[in-house]
Amino acid sequence: MPDILPNRRARKGVLGYLYRYPTIAIGGFLLLVMLAIAVFAPFLWTKDPTALAPAMRTRPPGERWWFGTDMLGRDVYSRVLYGTRVSLTVGFGVAIASSIIGLFIGLVAGFVRWADSIIMRVMDGLMSIPSILLAIALMALTRGSVGNVILAITVAEIPRVSRLVRGVVLSLREQPYVEAAIASGTRTPVIIWRHILPNTLAPMTVQATYICASAMIAEAILSFIGAGTPPIIPSWGNIMAEGRALWQVKPYIVFFPAIFLSITVLAVNLLGDGLRDSLDPRMAKRV
Repeated sequence: MPDILPNRRARKGVLGYLYRYPTIAIGGFLLLVMLAIAVFAPFLWTKDPTALAPAMRTRPPGERWWFGTDMLGRDVYSRVLYGTRVSLTVGFGVAIASSIIGLFIGLVAGFVRWADSIIMRVMDGLMSIPSILLAIALMALTRGSVGNVILAITVAEIPRVSRLVRGVVLSLREQPYVEAAIASGTRTPVIIWRHILPNTLAPMTVQATYICASAMIAEAILSFIGAGTPPIIPSWGNIMAEGRALWQVKPYIVFFPAIFLSITVLAVNLLGDGLRDSLDPRMAKRV
């Protein structure tokens, strides 16, 4: 029988992992495509995304202008491809920054009892304000730039990461091996580094993917309402904001950046769902 029926355990390695979790394969592939577009945008038959050509304004998609042109004659195809860089930079930047800062805050709040109430009340205060409104308020205090957009969205996302990490730490703090380390006189930083931190990385990684997708949407919203990146920067939110006045007659100006934004967010969410299934034993298909 082993010679006739294939062994189900034969699928190992990267291909076997992707076979068991197809959402990781699909999401990772789409995300790699978007990363390739962002990196190789100058070599994908694009033009200067900021070059004005008033004589060529509002041209429909065709052989010369693949995605058409906007009201200033700029090539929408080039602007959409270069906009991939802005969205991915904001998404990854916010995910990394908020995860690192939120991890530190959550570890301290969850393990140091006297600091828990103080830190969490501050986090609760930040979470009581809608994240997009908090980002708009922070952007109003600074000038528009990609760096300031990352900073504003990061501040709004830190409380969510810190509360997640704190919840994990509170459950780990009562485990026998942690209590044994405390009873043996192990210093608190060593306990956090050896016993607590490794067990928080899996849920935090999954949370980081959702933060990345949320940050890209938030950046598009901020740019759409004029509170994000400067209009000269070709971001998907700026492109859609510039095309909303012509939506009924030239819908392609809004349609193409919206499609790219949807695909990118979908890719990140699929990747996050797959990581959740693979890293959480309760959600895994095979333990």
